[in-house]
Amino acid sequence: MSTSARGLAPARIDELIGICRDGLLQDVIPFWIRHSVDEQHGGYMFSVDRDGSIVDTDKAVWLQGRFAWMLATLYNTVEPRAEWLRLAKHGVDFLNAHCFDDDGRMFFLVTREGKPLRKRRYFFSETFAVIAYAAYAQAAGDPAMLRAAEDLFRSVTWLVTTPGALPPKVDPAVRPMKGLAVPMILIATAQSLREAGGDPELCNGWIDRCIDEIERDFMKPDLRAVLETVGPNGEFLDHFDGRMLNPGHSIEAAWFILEEARVRGNDARLRTLGETILEWMWAWGWDAEYGGLFYFRDVKRLPVQEYWHDMKFWWPHNEAIIATLLAYHLTGDAKYAAMHEQVHEWAYARFPDAEHGEWYGYLHRDGRLSVPLKGNTWKGCFHVPRMMWKCWRILEEIKSGLLTKQAD
Repeated sequence: MSTSARGLAPARIDELIGICRDGLLQDVIPFWIRHSVDEQHGGYMFSVDRDGSIVDTDKAVWLQGRFAWMLATLYNTVEPRAEWLRLAKHGVDFLNAHCFDDDGRMFFLVTREGKPLRKRRYFFSETFAVIAYAAYAQAAGDPAMLRAAEDLFRSVTWLVTTPGALPPKVDPAVRPMKGLAVPMILIATAQSLREAGGDPELCNGWIDRCIDEIERDFMKPDLRAVLETVGPNGEFLDHFDGRMLNPGHSIEAAWFILEEARVRGNDARLRTLGETILEWMWAWGWDAEYGGLFYFRDVKRLPVQEYWHDMKFWWPHNEAIIATLLAYHLTGDAKYAAMHEQVHEWAYARFPDAEHGEWYGYLHRDGRLSVPLKGNTWKGCFHVPRMMWKCWRILEEIKSGLLTKQAD
């Protein structure tokens, strides 16, 4: 590790900038442009083998929005490359043409040609379409697309606030419950919409509301944990779902909150809240024997029912790399620099494929490769490039001294 009691050395910051920038622009984005873009039917295909060859042509709708967002965001923040803008529009056009049902809701999975295969009770397809529309609107200078993003976001929040609008996971008359995924995805969606020029009153209101809900209902100081599922008022549910922890998911929520602290001038309350979640869930998630982050834990340390509970997935490590670096940026505390180096070095030693590019997604507990897939219905061009893009930006801010890295 290249850290000391004073944190990341300047030479290490420069080195990390190069790792993130070059990994993003010379490896990950070219890999997906080369292998996923469907010039015949529109949109993108992400189910690819190690070398990028297609293994399934079905298209996950949320991954269409994620890649379109990433491409438009690169256009907005890195360089206005015409190819990025064209390919972002390529994804947005596919979403508009094929991914909405007659009721205004979006499908989850469609065929290569865009025929509907599956529609879930969740609204994650919609949230990723919101950020795709918003980022593309900013890139293309298209106010109508920004209005479409705001309208879609409002339809999502209507679903959240209207009883009975979404089918319940279990019978609410028997066991009412809610999940962490809803408030955390709304924070990130509202942040992206706001950054692209969306209504700040709308976005800030939902960000505040969702952060408050996470703090009030999902954080449990007595357990030093953030639960994935609780009762409607934060009640502890002593069942598999209620006891389950997903450290990577909670750490992702932590950096969304830390990002809001950064946007608001290093807000002390939000910074402390994000730090708390990060530290609690790092303690639950880090595997002291083999390294890396467990996928699931049980808050009462009982056996977990999901058989992949001790596997090491790519995306929790991406989120932890961001969260630890952002915590270091906001606080200047060397412990977060050490945590960042710890997860960075573990992940970069195991997930990247030096021969064919991009990252593997699924490792066994001891770090051995489980499956060589680079993409599927769940993994596409999002977590890895977002991590590289976000950390590159954070590191440039650290280098430039744009924030005072001292706790209040």
